[in-house]
Amino acid sequence: MSTVVSTASALRDLARRPLPEPRDEDRCELCAEPVPAEHRHLLDTTADTLLCTCRACALLFDTDRHSGGRQPYLLISERRRRLDGMRLDARQWAALRVPVGLAFFLRGGPPDDEITAGYPGPMGVIRAPVDRRVWAGIEADRPALATLVPRTEALLVNRAGGSQEHWIVPLDDCYRLAALLRTHWSGLAGGDEVWQHVRQFFDHLTPVDPDA
Repeated sequence: MSTVVSTASALRDLARRPLPEPRDEDRCELCAEPVPAEHRHLLDTTADTLLCTCRACALLFDTDRHSGGRQPYLLISERRRRLDGMRLDARQWAALRVPVGLAFFLRGGPPDDEITAGYPGPMGVIRAPVDRRVWAGIEADRPALATLVPRTEALLVNRAGGSQEHWIVPLDDCYRLAALLRTHWSGLAGGDEVWQHVRQFFDHLTPVDPDA
């Protein structure tokens, strides 16, 4: 039986389960089972949103995490890697046309393989396409960028306040950062509090290699 048929059958089985009584806790957004505070996420590719998922549902979609295909749900990667020594100079940053010092870059996957930049801020995340030739030039000297899992991993860059930090992170890390800015932003420039939270966010990032 194909993966698509098996997945569809499993989802029908999940849909037939009676929903448990509501409680004040996080729940899987596929089967409504309770999930712990630390849980995996799925990307709903039709709505471009993240869904909380229990371990069983995560395993259901952990069949080909490097494909980045057009399945309705993709399991978000767990890999987190600091790119020590990586630098983007002012010319390269300007060529990327990023107007702020905090952004993440996401590969779209087949068939178009588009690169987009996301700018987290007080209104959420603004997305903009990145020139393919500019990205190809940056990637040529930084082979780690070619390993980004399409749609579920991002290059997260922090240049705010003179920082030079570059991480490969799961997409849900980018949305956690966006939520942090949206919650604590004040005034035109964000205010001291929000940038203290950004600093703490990066200080607490921990490298994770799920293949180790």
